[in-house]
Amino acid sequence: MGHIGKQTITFDNPPIITCAYASAGPKEVQGPLGEYFDNKLQDELLGEDSWEKAESKLIRQTVQGLLSKANKTPQDIKYLFAGDLQNQVIASTFGLLDFNIPFFGLYGACSTMGESMCLAAMTVAGGMADLVMAGTSSHYCAAEKQFRFPLEYGGQRTMTQQWTATASGFVLIGNSGTGPKIQAVTPGKMVDLGIKDTFNMGAAMAPAAIDTILTHLEDTNQKPSDFDAIVTGDLGNCGLDIAVDIANKLGTDLSGVINDCGKLIYDDAAEDTHCGGSGCGCSGSVFAGYFYSQLIKRNIKKLLLVPTGALMSPGSTQQGHTIPGVAHAVSIVID
Repeated sequence: MGHIGKQTITFDNPPIITCAYASAGPKEVQGPLGEYFDNKLQDELLGEDSWEKAESKLIRQTVQGLLSKANKTPQDIKYLFAGDLQNQVIASTFGLLDFNIPFFGLYGACSTMGESMCLAAMTVAGGMADLVMAGTSSHYCAAEKQFRFPLEYGGQRTMTQQWTATASGFVLIGNSGTGPKIQAVTPGKMVDLGIKDTFNMGAAMAPAAIDTILTHLEDTNQKPSDFDAIVTGDLGNCGLDIAVDIANKLGTDLSGVINDCGKLIYDDAAEDTHCGGSGCGCSGSVFAGYFYSQLIKRNIKKLLLVPTGALMSPGSTQQGHTIPGVAHAVSIVID
């Protein structure tokens, strides 16, 4: 394991993503990637009496599904890295409580899947664990209630607003086994260009996405065409367009190789999601469901996954703060 360039860490013995599991809500299952989710929910409440409890159950089902799929028990997992959008990551706390696995609670907003995978890979590659779990979740109704307005309010959604995915994705990362390998990670810096509009998070996150992507390319002496796909999450339609434009102005053409989990998860016209998807669970479930399967099938052999987050909270909005963005890159290859 070594540090190269400004921010990138490479691994002499690359950690292996040995298994992945994705859950998704009814709206997400109706989208273009519906067939790739392992756990297809019929009810966003999951039989619970609140949206918040429903998200905890969503996480619990996803982690149990991953353990069953991989034929593992909680005792096989050394550490668990996870987070969500609820205050003090309580969805993860109560969803994971009964598994009795040492827990690192993370908040990176929609970048949390990248953050958890970076830390998990570093832990395994550094010899601190032989098998760890990384993942995240989000819930549309819980997120709207916390960050914007309760659904009962019936507020008008702007055309730049994204739809928070009701979804969860978790992966197992180990030092042995078969599967795609994490070749390198580039933890991202916070980038703040002064965006305050909580209904246009793509604009807030796009500069951070490009900062991390260009840093990774420079640190590793690569160009965009060296990857089969560079995938952000979750810039949505507007944010992805902004990101491509920023890169072009900085001299890098990402067209033809870049895509975004928030752009892929919904059929925007049919499902009326305006600017695509967002939420921690969007990139988590799209990677654990769709992109992991594409890697296993060798349809994609080299992927740069770059989950992006808008680092805001109800408190920061009330204080009049801007919305810093952050993005973490995970370079994944399969032989």
